[in-house]
Amino acid sequence: MLYQAYQNQTDLSSPLRLMAQGMSAMLWMNQTEGSWLRKMSAGIEVISRMRLTHSRPDYGIDSVTVDDEVYPIEEETVLSLPFGSLLHFRKTAALAEPQPKVLLVAPLSGHFATLLRETARTLLQHHDVYITDWHNARDVSLRHGPFGLDDYIDHMIRFTQTIGPGAHLVAVCQPCVAALAATALMAEDDDPAQPRSLTLMAGPVDCRVNPTEVNKLAVSKPIEWFEKNLISHVPLPHKGYMRRVYPGFVQLSAFMSMNPERHKQSFKDLYQHLVNGDVEKANVIRVFYDEYLAVNDLPAEFYLETVEKVFQTYDLPLGKLTFRGRLVNPAAIRRTALMTVEGERDDICAVGQTVAAQDLCSSIRPYKKTHHVQTGVGHYGVFSGRKWNQQIYPRVREMIHASEG
Repeated sequence: MLYQAYQNQTDLSSPLRLMAQGMSAMLWMNQTEGSWLRKMSAGIEVISRMRLTHSRPDYGIDSVTVDDEVYPIEEETVLSLPFGSLLHFRKTAALAEPQPKVLLVAPLSGHFATLLRETARTLLQHHDVYITDWHNARDVSLRHGPFGLDDYIDHMIRFTQTIGPGAHLVAVCQPCVAALAATALMAEDDDPAQPRSLTLMAGPVDCRVNPTEVNKLAVSKPIEWFEKNLISHVPLPHKGYMRRVYPGFVQLSAFMSMNPERHKQSFKDLYQHLVNGDVEKANVIRVFYDEYLAVNDLPAEFYLETVEKVFQTYDLPLGKLTFRGRLVNPAAIRRTALMTVEGERDDICAVGQTVAAQDLCSSIRPYKKTHHVQTGVGHYGVFSGRKWNQQIYPRVREMIHASEG
């Protein structure tokens, strides 16, 4: 009923928002800075932008500069599965030297993988980049069955095998557990495609360490409460009609409730920039919220199993995590280099939670292990922004290239 009520509200308000967008554009034309028409236009645009979308935005990565030369980028789908695709950002011109293959593992946590476009764009300078492009569960028909944590791990293995031997995994946030599990399983099977290196960035490997408000919320209720209160059925007219999901709009509401004043101020700033005619500053806010308000529904099975096994019962650090009935053993990893990255001010995945992987992977030789804590950054600063580009990325790049042998 929650999702149906949301859908009804969206259907009713959509014509009004479209009309508001048209009126804003019309009023903006030929109006002077600070005029009452400009203020009206700015107000209408702010209102029209307070909306959610449910389709993946474009990555917008058309080219990359390598050694002062610009290389066009072509986005191609290498493997398409019902719940996610393996995308390749292929450089269409030949390089002097081949670059290491990197699979960027994006979270499935309410937003689309495009949230990592800056991470991908930076990696593309010195790497051949692939990304896990998760589909919106509300667009996946019931005939494709459920999608749980085991299926997520299975996707990690299949994607890595598709890329082939010599790939490097870079997992950001939530998928660190799945990426570590997949690597362990491939190592135990002596899979020729097991990763040469594994980089875990701001991921909840062991949520018992320095629990954040997010972690505390996860253990404040039994898993039955999450299932009863947060899971909904997809309504018509979507392809996934009657699929059980954790709606992206619920997750976004939780995110925004953590910093409501910040979001209020952002929309106030957008209004003022538009009134003042400062289009460049307004566009920065527009671009951010176009991405932030694009929501992705999670399959109910995956969401509930993640909450329970990662955030409540701590299966991986306690040695209890299984994959299709098989125990996951991180100590099986021997040949893969390991790097963990944390942000000093991360209030979602605190310092200590990701580095826990270093102890779990006890068979990796010390010289193949690296850990970095970045000062002055929160969660998103670990994989985007100035310090990611200038301080974190060079260390990740160095580790990957050293692992090439």
